[in-house]
Amino acid sequence: MSFPESGARPEVARTRRPDIEGRTVRVAGRETFVREAGSGPAVVLLHGSGPGTTGAAWEPLMAAMAPDFRVIAPDFVGFGRSRMLPGPGSEGEHSYGRRAWTAQVLELLDELALDRCAVVGNSMGGAIALSVAHARPRSVTRLVGIGTLGLDMPLPPGLDQLWAYRPGRAAARGLLELLHVDEAFRTDEAVEARLAATLEPGPLEAFAVMFPPPRQRWVRDLALSTDELARIRAPALLVHGAEDRVVPLESSTLRLLHLLPDVRAHLFGACGHASPAERPAELHRLLTTFLEEP
Repeated sequence: MSFPESGARPEVARTRRPDIEGRTVRVAGRETFVREAGSGPAVVLLHGSGPGTTGAAWEPLMAAMAPDFRVIAPDFVGFGRSRMLPGPGSEGEHSYGRRAWTAQVLELLDELALDRCAVVGNSMGGAIALSVAHARPRSVTRLVGIGTLGLDMPLPPGLDQLWAYRPGRAAARGLLELLHVDEAFRTDEAVEARLAATLEPGPLEAFAVMFPPPRQRWVRDLALSTDELARIRAPALLVHGAEDRVVPLESSTLRLLHLLPDVRAHLFGACGHASPAERPAELHRLLTTFLEEP
């Protein structure tokens, strides 16, 4: 399923996109699977932490953006086809988290010779986008966070449910109900696709050790300090669903509006945590307008 975290409509998710190429890049102890499409200014798309999600979550948006941009969507280590290579420190929860995933993205930028790029992150990917923009301010031209983590906040019950996921049909259905306001994304077919995505052996084993309780520490691990946020110079766009139960609007975007130096926000009404799936055409127009501003 192409949008496992967000639960895209199955008929869209199953479509293979020959214009999107995938390859594995080895960077500093990590085997990173990367999807690429298009040409033009580079845009790196970072997925979230939902069980079973991968960079394939971005494929509909990649196809829409490819005529105008070079779009790049990696799988974070522990998700999809990205793996730690054998060696010291290659197993366990310390292989994951803000530090490890930020390093993975920075090393990938170097490997792909991307001196300048925009970075778009969804949920956990938004936190890593913020972290990358802080770590490499001269490289990140624009920054987009969608339902983003990246702030220290009380652990939202919905995020706790997301990270506590263990495969099963009831759990898969509950996850789709958590992520989506629109019932069209909670069909039996979508439940089966979600379940199948979370049963892949490698990612299944990785997810089991990624966010163990107590989970408040993982929110804190992904959070930037107010000083770090204040040093981010890239113009930032925040996108949020007004009914997001995983990363509540008031805990994230409404606070970041006061902490990032150059920021604007767009809210989707009647939308939950999965705005890339529930508002794809609007999101494409929004991103294109923002990324093409001089």
